[in-house]
Amino acid sequence: MEELISKGSPLVWLLLGCLCFAVAIFFERLAYFHRASMDVGEFLSGLGGLIRRKNYADALQECVSARVPAGRVIHAVLLRHHAPREQLREIVQEAGQMEVPRLERYLAILSAIAHAAPLIGLLGTMVGLLDSFTNLSAANGMATPAEVARGVYQSLVTSSLGLVVAIPAYLFYAFLSARARTLMHELERAGVEVVNLIEDARTQDNIVEFRPMTAIAGEPVIAVEKSGRARGQKA
Repeated sequence: MEELISKGSPLVWLLLGCLCFAVAIFFERLAYFHRASMDVGEFLSGLGGLIRRKNYADALQECVSARVPAGRVIHAVLLRHHAPREQLREIVQEAGQMEVPRLERYLAILSAIAHAAPLIGLLGTMVGLLDSFTNLSAANGMATPAEVARGVYQSLVTSSLGLVVAIPAYLFYAFLSARARTLMHELERAGVEVVNLIEDARTQDNIVEFRPMTAIAGEPVIAVEKSGRARGQKA
């Protein structure tokens, strides 16, 4: 490996730098996605009890302590739980869009490395061939095979290294992009489900029940309650 680097063109160092940068981005994004992941279903099952009891203060505290993108989306919705359903859905979309740049951070750079590395390798190939023909021209066509082979060897090294950098960089980009899309789907799911929980809590609060009460002067009396429970009364 050291021999390949020493006999390659200066572009070899640029390609090696791109490879190190791509690997660093890959592991940084892996660590971030690991921290950003959560079991949305389990989290919402615990949060649902607080929302049904109208305990929004503790629900907001749970979202803050989670420190994940889904928790921040839910937190934004709970802050405006009195808003209509359509407005809550807009809040979910806006909060989700605010998280997208964090999830896709550095992915554009990784894609650029994957596309640029073969071009850098091709540039090294052209430089190596030019060096070979320059040696031939300087020696009036009498250059030794070793001098000609040096330029060809240099061009092959940079071309090969360009592909060595581009292939893993593209695989890193594809994997991380799929992981980011999965997290975005979890954001949407968390937002939709918390809106449904808030609407269910409102529906339970507005239930009206009718139940006959003890008759007064031979006529039945109907009691109307909004507490969710009907109880009998005597006049």
